[in-house]
Amino acid sequence: MRSSVGRLLAALALIPIGLTACSSGRGSNLTPSAATDQTLTELFSLSSVYQRLGRLAASGPIPFVGNVAMLAGRGDSTVVELGVSFENRALSFQRDQGSFLARYRVDMSLSRASGSPIAVSKTEMVRVASFQETQRGDESIFFQQSFLLAPGSYTLTVIVRDPASNAASRVERPIEVPTFAAGSLSPPIMVYEVRGRTSVADSFHAVLNPRGTVSHGGSDTLYLYVEGYRFSGPTTVPVTVRDDRDSVVFRSDLAFTGGKSVEGRIVRIASDAPPLGELVIQVGEGPSARKIQALVSFARGWVVTNYENLLSLLRFFPYEPGLLNGLRNAKPADRGKLWRQFWTATDPVPETGENEALDRYFTRLAIANERFREEGGEGWRTDRGEVFITLGDPDQVFETPPSSDRRYVRWIYSEYRAVLDFEGTLGFSRMRLTPNSRSEFARARSLVSRDVRRPR
Repeated sequence: MRSSVGRLLAALALIPIGLTACSSGRGSNLTPSAATDQTLTELFSLSSVYQRLGRLAASGPIPFVGNVAMLAGRGDSTVVELGVSFENRALSFQRDQGSFLARYRVDMSLSRASGSPIAVSKTEMVRVASFQETQRGDESIFFQQSFLLAPGSYTLTVIVRDPASNAASRVERPIEVPTFAAGSLSPPIMVYEVRGRTSVADSFHAVLNPRGTVSHGGSDTLYLYVEGYRFSGPTTVPVTVRDDRDSVVFRSDLAFTGGKSVEGRIVRIASDAPPLGELVIQVGEGPSARKIQALVSFARGWVVTNYENLLSLLRFFPYEPGLLNGLRNAKPADRGKLWRQFWTATDPVPETGENEALDRYFTRLAIANERFREEGGEGWRTDRGEVFITLGDPDQVFETPPSSDRRYVRWIYSEYRAVLDFEGTLGFSRMRLTPNSRSEFARARSLVSRDVRRPR
């Protein structure tokens, strides 16, 4: 599900991406590597990852990631397109006529040293069919807003708010709005969908990729849109992609015919062409070159770029244990192939670009890490964290009164006919599954593992 911007652009019959780019990448023979050092702590603070990549990244109760695209506008003006994305689980959903409804508000302002600020506030609605969708932890909500600005220095402020809870997150940063002379290029714009412009007076119709993240090894592709302005004749512009070791992992050329006010071109970078980790994409050469950073992860919705961390995080994944063991024992040269096999085998809805089972798993993992921090250390590694990640929320919860010498918590799962008891000593926060409940949990887990092809 994508929010109103996705539905709007789908109705515009966007020109298919990739009509005009020619590329000569290194192909799909590269395999994943731990190209970027990454701590497990960082995985639960994605704002720091995206801030490092130059995004508008806010933490807080409604974490969001934003990006800014800039193109030539009418006369001496510049089109500034702001795109923001965040997760369903950040909002307060309420039941509404058989579905679940939430609202969010985005407040944006652009201010200069002189003159009145430009401010826009919009409230949007999100409706999903099931409670499970309200808990989605991937990039599920998109918002975009266009501005037509005079070139110069601005301070951009973005606030995303949940009116139901009044929770809000905010980010502020300076931006430089350029002017585009004859023979110049726009900065590369990461998009999911785009319709190329033929005039600077045209509106810009695209779905921005705010995170600039592409998942490794499947059918995912990173799309870049670049505009060239008033070239006098045929012009070829190089595109290079470098990894975090400054090695060139992809090359492409953009061919402009010239004699037009604007020409749009697309670069397509397959997810298995570059290695895992952070990338620097450069369009053009010399002082006029335009750069942007992107990220290749094991999946778009959860940023994991280190192979060893991936295996650690998957320790509670209940499906395809044989393939998971194969990943653990794989030689570096075989990891890419085995990861694609694992992805395919565990994907309950192959028709979509996501792996719903893995998305659900990592969403629960992030929730467990927050919910059970009271036990000390990482919440997802606790016994309650393991059970929640595997089985989800219990249907019933019972807990002994605080006056007891020991603390007991009981979780009941009707679907699996499982009653699980946790116990611990008051004053010590660590809760452990009782031996009998550990056996009962193993039985319930075996039922889950048979259900990989059924989306929940």
